[in-house]
Amino acid sequence: MPRPFRLRAAALSACALLLPALLAGCAEGDEPAQDLTRQKLDWKACPAPDEAQGGGASPSPLPGARGRWECAAMKAPLDWDDPDGDTIGLALIRVRSSGPEGERIGSLIFNFGGPGGSGVTTLPAFGKDYATLRTRYDLVSFDPRGVGRSAPVTCEDDQELDQFLQQDGTPDDNVERIELLDATKEFNAACEDNSRHVLPHVRTTDAARDLDLMRQVLGDDKLYYFGISYGTELGGVYAHLFPDRVGRAVFDAVVDPALDYEQASLGQARGFQRALDNYAEDCVSQVEECPVGDSVEDVKNRIAELLRDLDRQSIPGVFPRQLTETMATSGIAQALYSKDFWPFLTDGLEQAYDGDGTILMVLADSMNGRSENGEYSNLVPANVAINCADAKPRYTPADVERLLPEFREASPLFGDFMAWGMITCTDWAVPGAADHPDVSAPGADPILVIGNTGDPATPYEGARSMAKALGEGVGVELTYNGQGHGAYNSEDRCVRKAVHGYLLDGKVPEAGAVCP
Repeated sequence: MPRPFRLRAAALSACALLLPALLAGCAEGDEPAQDLTRQKLDWKACPAPDEAQGGGASPSPLPGARGRWECAAMKAPLDWDDPDGDTIGLALIRVRSSGPEGERIGSLIFNFGGPGGSGVTTLPAFGKDYATLRTRYDLVSFDPRGVGRSAPVTCEDDQELDQFLQQDGTPDDNVERIELLDATKEFNAACEDNSRHVLPHVRTTDAARDLDLMRQVLGDDKLYYFGISYGTELGGVYAHLFPDRVGRAVFDAVVDPALDYEQASLGQARGFQRALDNYAEDCVSQVEECPVGDSVEDVKNRIAELLRDLDRQSIPGVFPRQLTETMATSGIAQALYSKDFWPFLTDGLEQAYDGDGTILMVLADSMNGRSENGEYSNLVPANVAINCADAKPRYTPADVERLLPEFREASPLFGDFMAWGMITCTDWAVPGAADHPDVSAPGADPILVIGNTGDPATPYEGARSMAKALGEGVGVELTYNGQGHGAYNSEDRCVRKAVHGYLLDGKVPEAGAVCP
């Protein structure tokens, strides 16, 4: 849970959105310029990811003769209200289907969330997890507009981002409040200075129209789609705009489309607190003594005490940086995204109690998109830009002060951070689109909507809300009783059977089914 932005897929962010006025001139039947729908993609071996995508090596091949990753750039209008105007390049990646050509269904397009995450780097990292789906689909992902290699939003440089992300996100007095507001204004001004041409065009509605262009360029009559976290919001907005073009689709780790920015932030505070409670219960239930507390309450109290101490005095982190309260909170939140990370959280807390913040800082760097060499991907700028372009509300410090008691009740540990995070868009250069996204999609094919009861970033309640909002006969809810962010990546057999049955064979699970 990075401060000062929300990973929507979580408010750690949010809301793609359509006002009725925005629908004028972009009705469901609108087509992009014909020269763009007919473009031929020049697929080539993928280069190593650039800094904006997070760096690293070129993706390794997957098993099989057709297991080579290929990359291409697709042209899309910069401004969808002027489809014959300037264009931008959207970075795509794919690996061809591993099964017989006659059994291939089409291209399965992934969005892994954020917003701000590079699909071009994420899909290869998890490609083996989707081997079964690859038997009948080409696996495809992309950097959405504003992200990675797709007209990336840029704001502050790496050194400035280091300072910005260590800024005290829970001000205790007027001096600290002014410092937080000034830092946010400086960041937002840098975004406007460096990316003013793209900032008005990174709304989720724009990305949804890119998806439909992608569908056509890839040669599919309908969109086959796997959306995770914020990717569920993008998928829902697509379904609203193009209900007759929805093919088999899965939404996992579901953003609640009915919530505005404040409600989503509050819900996420509850979600992370619930995950922390679950972590504490798991730690003290181990056969060996929990090294970070003797009871559930003791674990939580000691974590809260650590953060209070760091608010007063930072400790050494990854040299030469210091672990601040803000960075420690981000590191704790990152570890709550997966039960597999809980042992690292235990080690990091134990280490921090002894005055060493290395592990918690490494976790926070992962949350913020910072590599070991000190370079940042553009996750933070893209996340802020997309969230602020989507979400209409703009909050003042007085609003936050008024809401603090409710946020603290929702989460003693994360409440203050989530509340103060709402000022992120206050001085943003582009107005937000709406209070929350419209995902109603009457007439669309069924969409499998999966909620995880232990999800910290996209609380479980969002799945039911999304299924309802999509409409009767469209949203089909599946509950997974688990921990962490998302369900499919848990490798639960029941979840995978449901997903594979629908995407591969068209078998729609019974609405309201529960796994395990």
